[in-house]
Amino acid sequence: PHPPKHSFPTRRSSDLKMKFTKKPITIEAFQFDGDFMNSNGDYYVPEWAVDAYKQGILYFEGPDLFIRTLEGIHAVSYDDYVIKGVKGELYPCKPDIFKMTYEPTPDET
Repeated sequence: PHPPKHSFPTRRSSDLKMKFTKKPITIEAFQFDGDFMNSNGDYYVPEWAVDAYKQGILYFEGPDLFIRTLEGIHAVSYDDYVIKGVKGELYPCKPDIFKMTYEPTPDET
């Protein structure tokens, strides 16, 4: 008999059916409205988004916005949220998912 090709630890079936709750972390985000600048040429998105745009992480092809991520290039649709994650990564999120997952953080004053 040949030894098994892979040796994996034995798991209980209950280990595979666990539920998880997202940790309460604060993220930064903005909702994409088709542009980053107003008619005067002033940016109205967060500074980190401007920096990502200048670095080519966020980029336009015609009117379409894209994000370079570790998982590849993602398109950002009108009204999608662009999220800056806990490690500084950027990714898009559909508005309905965003509203189910996040709520505004009270201003820290």
